Amino acid sequence: MSEHTYRGSCLCGSISYQITGPFKVFQYCHCSRCRKITGSAFSPNIFVPPERFKWLSGEGQISRYELPEAKYFTTCFCSNCGSTLPWHVKGGMNVVVPCGTLDEKPDIEPFQNIFWDSRAPWFRDPAALKCFSEFPKRHLQ
Repeated sequence: MSEHTYRGSCLCGSISYQITGPFKVFQYCHCSRCRKITGSAFSPNIFVPPERFKWLSGEGQISRYELPEAKYFTTCFCSNCGSTLPWHVKGGMNVVVPCGTLDEKPDIEPFQNIFWDSRAPWFRDPAALKCFSEFPKRHLQ
């Protein structure tokens, strides 16, 4: 894994950041908290040492929510568009970077699922579903 620098941003583009490899972990988290903040079946996250993370723009527009009963869980998001953004883990040992906010492919691939037993009961392997390269045409009945 290289020391390449990658950029990321929110949907509206007002907040941007950069991360520099090598990275610690890339994993899919299926816990109910990650499902709630992403609105998805799991959260694809890269863990980055704090010294390899930097906000580039819009830091003042970031909102942060810390779940009081959680030891490490926090979430940050753009106060304008609502996009999930990287956050410093409580305790400061890592920055969790939601991979969907990266603007390019990182040089690390996901290698594990965590909280698998907590996965959404409706979760299906995406590879087992029909695939369309764009929005599917409407079928008349």
